[in-house]
Amino acid sequence: MAKGYWIGRVDVSDPEQYKLYVSANAAAYQIYGAKFLVRGGDFENPEGQSRSRNVVLEFPSYQAALDCWHSPEYQAARSLRKAVSTIDLVIIAGYDGPQP
Repeated sequence: MAKGYWIGRVDVSDPEQYKLYVSANAAAYQIYGAKFLVRGGDFENPEGQSRSRNVVLEFPSYQAALDCWHSPEYQAARSLRKAVSTIDLVIIAGYDGPQP
């Protein structure tokens, strides 16, 4: 079964308030088995548009990634984030097929 991923690009307008979201989202991530693969860090943007922060979360399955997003725990955390950030988020299934 392919893993699931959240790929997020975020601009934060109030870092202090955003910390409340970061604290609150941990409960949902733990319940659904999320693991950070990317959490901020240095980056280059050679093509297209970017935001100031990038995040990639890995879940045990695509369904777990979807369930986390729809969970009451994550939606409560999300309510803390909405006013202090702008985000582009994709929830996507991983690839288990042959590699080159």
